[in-house]
Amino acid sequence: MQLKSLFVKPVDRPIDGVIKADDEASLLMELEEYVVTNEVEKNLSRFLHEYNNYSHINGVWISGFFGSGKSHLLKMLSLVLENREIEGKYAADIFSEKCAHDAILKGELDKAVRIPSKSILFNIDQKATIISKDQIDALLAVFQSVFDESCGYYREGYIAKLERDLDERGQFVSFKEEFQKHSFGNISWEEGREQANFEADAIAKAFAVATGQSDVASQNILDQYAKTYNVSIESFAQQVKRYIDKQEKGFRLTFFVDEVGQYIADNVKLMTNLQTIAESLNTICKGQAWLVVTAQEALDKVVGDINARQANDFSKIMARFGTRMPLTSQNVAEVIQKRLLKKKAEAEGTLANLYESENSNFGTLFNFSDGSVTLKNFRDKDHFIASYPFVPYQYELFRQCIKGLSEHNVFEGRHSSVGERSMLGVFREVAIGIADLEVGQLATFDRMFEGIRTALKGSVQTSIQVAEGNLDDEFAVRVLKALFLVKYYRQFKPTLHNLSVLMLEHFHQDLTGLRKRVEGALNRLESETYIQRNGDVYDFLTDEEKDIEEEIKNTEVDRTEISKEINGIIFQQVIGSTKIRHNQTKTDYSFACKIDDELQGRDAELAINVITPFHEHSENLSSLSLASMNSDELMVVLPQNARFMSDLLLFKKTEKYVRQNQRSSSEEVKARILQEKGTQNSERFKTLKTRIDMMLAEAKLLMRGDDLELREANAKARIERAFQLLIDKVYSNLQMLRNITYSETDIAKYHTDAKDGIMGGEAAPLTEAQQQIFNYVQSQTRQSLRVTLKSVEEKFERKPFGWPSYAVLANTSALCGAGKIEARADGTILENDTLIKTFKSNRDHQNIVLEPQVEYSASKIKELREFYTEFFTHQPAANDARGLSKETATEFERLASKLADLHRSVATFPFLEQLPAIQVALEGYAKKDVDWFIEELPKMADDLLDQKDDVLDPIFTFMEGPQRQIFEKANQYLKDNQNNLSHAGADRAKDVNAILIDEECYKGNKMQDANRLLHELRLQIDQALMEARQAATERLEKIQSDMQQLSEYQSADAAHQSRADQAFESIRQEIQNQSIIALIQVSVDRFTSDQYPSVLGGLTPAPQPTQTGDDSTPPPTPKPSFVSAKSVSVTSAKSVLNTEEDVDAYLSALRDALVKELKDGKRITV
Repeated sequence: MQLKSLFVKPVDRPIDGVIKADDEASLLMELEEYVVTNEVEKNLSRFLHEYNNYSHINGVWISGFFGSGKSHLLKMLSLVLENREIEGKYAADIFSEKCAHDAILKGELDKAVRIPSKSILFNIDQKATIISKDQIDALLAVFQSVFDESCGYYREGYIAKLERDLDERGQFVSFKEEFQKHSFGNISWEEGREQANFEADAIAKAFAVATGQSDVASQNILDQYAKTYNVSIESFAQQVKRYIDKQEKGFRLTFFVDEVGQYIADNVKLMTNLQTIAESLNTICKGQAWLVVTAQEALDKVVGDINARQANDFSKIMARFGTRMPLTSQNVAEVIQKRLLKKKAEAEGTLANLYESENSNFGTLFNFSDGSVTLKNFRDKDHFIASYPFVPYQYELFRQCIKGLSEHNVFEGRHSSVGERSMLGVFREVAIGIADLEVGQLATFDRMFEGIRTALKGSVQTSIQVAEGNLDDEFAVRVLKALFLVKYYRQFKPTLHNLSVLMLEHFHQDLTGLRKRVEGALNRLESETYIQRNGDVYDFLTDEEKDIEEEIKNTEVDRTEISKEINGIIFQQVIGSTKIRHNQTKTDYSFACKIDDELQGRDAELAINVITPFHEHSENLSSLSLASMNSDELMVVLPQNARFMSDLLLFKKTEKYVRQNQRSSSEEVKARILQEKGTQNSERFKTLKTRIDMMLAEAKLLMRGDDLELREANAKARIERAFQLLIDKVYSNLQMLRNITYSETDIAKYHTDAKDGIMGGEAAPLTEAQQQIFNYVQSQTRQSLRVTLKSVEEKFERKPFGWPSYAVLANTSALCGAGKIEARADGTILENDTLIKTFKSNRDHQNIVLEPQVEYSASKIKELREFYTEFFTHQPAANDARGLSKETATEFERLASKLADLHRSVATFPFLEQLPAIQVALEGYAKKDVDWFIEELPKMADDLLDQKDDVLDPIFTFMEGPQRQIFEKANQYLKDNQNNLSHAGADRAKDVNAILIDEECYKGNKMQDANRLLHELRLQIDQALMEARQAATERLEKIQSDMQQLSEYQSADAAHQSRADQAFESIRQEIQNQSIIALIQVSVDRFTSDQYPSVLGGLTPAPQPTQTGDDSTPPPTPKPSFVSAKSVSVTSAKSVLNTEEDVDAYLSALRDALVKELKDGKRITV
């Protein structure tokens, strides 16, 4: 039974894959065969409800990508709403029958058809071919043009404007008649307007006759229209409104616009123009003008890539096209199954039996793997019957493939969704091609190619044409066609398995044989550069890609580059480091990386040598095992893998080619291919890494002739385990560390523990590791070789030790702490914190010199210890020579510092001048080495102890006890009372001072004597001060008493009297506070001469002027002023009085001066 006998209708009958917007043929068959799918029903219900119940929305947006049937639905709606009559049948009646099962939908359809209407159907991309999208009103111009044509006018706007003006004035018929009379060859106006520029005279004459205007006014009338013609959205909407108004009541005009989304998607201005046209038609025509448009994307995606400023405008577009009709690939599958593949009743039984016998294998036969996209399989028996001989995955896969091809511009023409690339048309071509096959055969995916072949650009199918002419393997050509189809659908992985699924021809085909057949075809195509392989994925090569692939294959790559890449994959990607941690010591051991015996990068004691299939002895395991006998390396012998090596070679060639050509390529196509090659190469690298990981897991591991049989979880763990064995084998002395894990903190810990053991008198014996280090330092020193900490590290980090750095440092610091060796830096011995700090600093290790420490007798150490105890009056902590010497030096430094601090008070305590000499000596002792402390210091111990007893201890007792306070108090008292000693206590002061300046005043009871004499001195001076204050007070009381007897005082008011008395009280207080005897008398004298006259003057208030206004009134008596007799200036001929005559002369002059003061109105105080 042949496949063609299964179908209700012949598959080879004429079917237009996509109903073209300008195609008027075969409309009746199209209507009758149109399939109203479930998806279309839902969309129709939504649209008809809005159409019948207008509510301010006049825009409809039909969306769906290639093959979804959106253009077909648009055409059907235009026919049905207009209810066009076709060969005696009305479109609405035909369509109504398809909806008979849904009473509501049928009712909505009948209601919509009763609305009188006209449909204007056009493809905007085709109509706009003569109008540039860059024009400001490009979209409007298209709408104006198709509207003009539907009204019977010419498509050129300014000519249509002339026609419309004449028509509205009732002159158009006359104009056409007159034009035919005057035109060349008496052609009709419809023919003449096509060549209007050649009929200018005929047009002018016809216009003059039809309008009654003069010949002059009518001359060049067409040019005038052309110059003045302009169009606006509002004027267009008004024209539509006038047209509608001429029609019957309730009439609607609907514009059905195909592929508007594609036309406006990349132009913001066109988007906003579409919204404005829809809005203006809605506003002006009051819902009687509608727009139904199609687009490959949903409306929100078309307007999705906008900025914030444009968001408001596009929200209006969304609102204007409120009715959305999205179509999916499921819709086209249903159309194909119902229109093309509908089965006869008797055929359904045959297919049902076929399904029952084969459905258990569907999961195996049609399952895509290797990370490919999941595609549909047969759901059930009914689905199988409806889709056979096509497999469900083919609908979606083919749609996605065509989408990818379209995006890469492989099809002819601008209008990429009209023509032979209809899915219905392609599936029809395939069905025709297999019609004569027997039931059980399948439509292989490669056959889809023939359905789109005529629409492909010649340049993109050159490779297939060449293959058809040159390859004698037809099956290989078919595989090539399948690879072409899936080339740009990245979610589908064209692996050997998946391609075998695409090429499955019947249910009982030998799958193993098919796989081998496909593999052979792929190998042939790859070898002849029709395709390329990236890991397990195959890719069709375009002509440009083919040329580049040939150049890549001819690119030369150096062997060292291959080794370098393997090195990078294994040691950087798989192992991830050039160090591996030893589990027992928790130490990272570096290793050298080798590929085929060639060192890659830095060398090291240990090595991992990867033997690849490129190695000359890669297949001779015994030779490799022999070579490993005397080497300190782990040999990793990779298994033979031709695919890996060829892929690796291709990876390096591609990498080099892309790197060399990427910057120099200015061609857009080549640049894109190079970018894709780079992306593919990245994927190839991932595959290489995975494959080499598997190879490492299977590799032979050789170590010193042994074949290691290790079973680990993965390749990395396997190599790390083998490396553990290599470490233990090469570094045989690692066991001396007794499996101890060392860290940086152990440097301080080991040093402290060893030192504490010596100080406690319980020094532990050296460990095996410490003894090794000590022996090395001793050995090198005996040979007069300089031993540094760095050289010790290097010695014990190398074989046969392999000790971690911290292990060497910790055990060396323990030897220093135990007094076995000493560490010096720049001649200075390092100890305690300083030693630990420098040990931790790697940059200092080169400068740290290690030497065995000299050992001293116990008696010598005891002698120093006894001196320490007696001199410093406490027990030392150390028991060893070095520690004890260091401790003694520290105490000398501390004592010297103490003396320096005391000497800062030498100005007060002159006897401290003897300390600097002792301080300098102690500082010198502190810098001595161990040998000096052990051998020389005991010889001068008696002198130091005498100095301690005779000088240091007495001074410390003095300076730290009450004697110092007595000294400071006496010294300060003498300074404070220096001016009083001429009046009292001079002898006692002299005795106190003699004690203070004594160089040995800090000894004996001298401070007690000084304290007693100071007490006596204080009593004498206090008595003298008291007597001086008493005398001064009595004198002041006498003067105050005299003042109070004066008439001025007695006549003064209480306030003035109080002020005068207060002056005396202030001077008395000043005298009581004065501690200098001489200044007490001076204060009284200063008061009587300077202040007292002022006090007296203040008793009499200033006279007030009279207020009578009589100028003859005598002025008031002026206020008297007082002067001190001592302040009166006496003019004398002599400055020195030598005789009685001189005295008499001076007294006479004094009398004259005093009298003069009285005559001047002043009063004199004496």
